[in-house]
Amino acid sequence: MLQRTFMHIQGIGEKTEKRIWSKGIATWQDFLDWPGPVFSPGRDRLIRAALEESLLHLDDPAYFKKLLPSNQSWRMYRRFKGKTAFLDIETSGLDQDMHEITVIGVYDGQKVFSYVNGFNLPDFEIDIAEYDMVITFNGAMFDLPFIRRSFPSITLPEGHIDLMHALRKLGYRGGLKKIEKDLGISRGEDIDGLGGYEAVLLWRAWQNGDKAALDRLIAYNTADIVNLKPLMELAYDRLSSQALAPDAL
Repeated sequence: MLQRTFMHIQGIGEKTEKRIWSKGIATWQDFLDWPGPVFSPGRDRLIRAALEESLLHLDDPAYFKKLLPSNQSWRMYRRFKGKTAFLDIETSGLDQDMHEITVIGVYDGQKVFSYVNGFNLPDFEIDIAEYDMVITFNGAMFDLPFIRRSFPSITLPEGHIDLMHALRKLGYRGGLKKIEKDLGISRGEDIDGLGGYEAVLLWRAWQNGDKAALDRLIAYNTADIVNLKPLMELAYDRLSSQALAPDAL
């Protein structure tokens, strides 16, 4: 979908992008090879220059994150899927100045990595550098700022898809757990019904000597990140189909 995208070019919105597709120009290369005018000669030159620049940055998620509207960042997913981390944090509270990260979960699509405060949390700063892109739910507002506050020298992946925006574009509202239920995605009995407040209580229980509470907190965090993948796949497929549907062109 990324190489069918024209909305990262200044002055092109959804309607203009659909006009381009409706002419039979499906990809960047199609536009570059198009023998006749698409718009005015001057505008065509500007678009061609932007597309040539895009091809040079095809493996640079930061380039497209900067140019795409936040509710269109989902278009990057398939291109950078192989080096993507699904990410979620748990904290001792909501205030970045007063509270701390308790658990960071990372899922590469096959394996889960849990980073726990007091154990291996510092390893996260090194390990996250292996990825090109992160996928979160409301991470632009919460997870990533909290991480940057907690790791002042960290270099996070330049690419980021905040799945909340893509799901809202599909009409899904509310928090992650509500959307999971709306889509029939289930969690284990031990963690079903838990939310952010309960995650704080589980950490406090662990601090007071309840080892099972930490195991449950990690399981809760793991469900958060593992469930992001099918949600991302669903959002990508549905939004792609909507964008490219014949009656939408």
